Amino acid sequence: MTIAVFGNAMKSETLAAVRHILQFMDEKGVHVLLSQELRQELDLREYPVFDDGFINGDTAKPLNEGPIDFALSVGGDGTFLTSAAAIGQKNIPILGINCGHLGFLAEVQTDQMDDIMQKLVDGEYTIEQRSLLNLSVLDKEGNRRDGLILAPNALNEIAILKEGLSSMLQIELKVNGEYLHTYNSDGLVIATPTGSTAYNLSIGGPLMAPQNRGIILTPIAPHSLTVKPLVVPDDWKFDIRVSSRYDAFMVSVDGRSQSLSTDMTLHIERASYTVKVVQIGDNSFLKSLRAKLNWGK
Repeated sequence: MTIAVFGNAMKSETLAAVRHILQFMDEKGVHVLLSQELRQELDLREYPVFDDGFINGDTAKPLNEGPIDFALSVGGDGTFLTSAAAIGQKNIPILGINCGHLGFLAEVQTDQMDDIMQKLVDGEYTIEQRSLLNLSVLDKEGNRRDGLILAPNALNEIAILKEGLSSMLQIELKVNGEYLHTYNSDGLVIATPTGSTAYNLSIGGPLMAPQNRGIILTPIAPHSLTVKPLVVPDDWKFDIRVSSRYDAFMVSVDGRSQSLSTDMTLHIERASYTVKVVQIGDNSFLKSLRAKLNWGK
C-alpha cells in the first residue's frame, strides 16, 4: 500500500500528527510519500516527495505519476479542500484527519487515528463519491478563457462576492438557458451538498446530506426579503452576469479568490469527476450534526 500525506507544515498540531502517522505506517510496512513542505519542515529526507503544490497555499499541481492508494489530509477542512484540488482527477480516495476546528470533511479526530489507520490498512472502509462544481469564464465576445481560473473545480462552493467595500452587486442568473432572477445582494453562493455545512450554512442556506444530488443557490444579504435559497438538480447549468459600480467583482472557488471584470460571464455546472472520500467506523453526517452543531443539546 502507498499513501500520500498532505498537511499544513506551519501548524505544530499537524506536524505532531504527521510524525505519529509516519511511525504507524512504517511499522505496518506502508510506503509513504510526503509533500515537499512537510519533508523539509520535519527534516525527513528518507521519505520520497510528490509535487502537491501545497506550499504557501499555491494552486495545486498534479501529483507525480504512480500508484497511490490513498491520500491522508491532516489538518482542517481547508487542508482537505487543498488536498482534493491537488489530487484532481487522479481518482485517489482521501481520508481526512482533523487537527482543526469543526471538521465536516476531516472527520477523524486525532485520538481516533490508530484505530482508523488500522482499519484503513485492513481494508475496513467504504468510499463515498462527492460531486464538485466546475467554473468556466467567457469573455465579452463569448470565448472561453481557459486557464484564467487556475483551480476551477469546487468541492464546497463557488461564491460571487463584492470586491472590497463596493456597493451591492446585480447578479443576473440564467438556469439551463432560462432567465431566473437578478439578485441585488452582496453576493451569491452556489454550493454542493458537501458544501452545505460551509459558507452556505453561515448565510442561512439549507443543510443537505452529502449523498444527495443537488446544487444550492443562496444569496448573501439579498435586498428583497422574498428571495430565498433554492435547491435544484445537480445536472442543471448556470450562466451568470455581474454588474457592479466598480466594474469588478470577486469569485471564490473553495476559498481561492480572484478578481474578475464585469464584462466576463461565468458558466457553472457539475464537474466531470467526483472526489472519493474514505469513510471508516461510525463517522457519519448525522453524527457530525450532533457532535459539531450540537443538535439535540
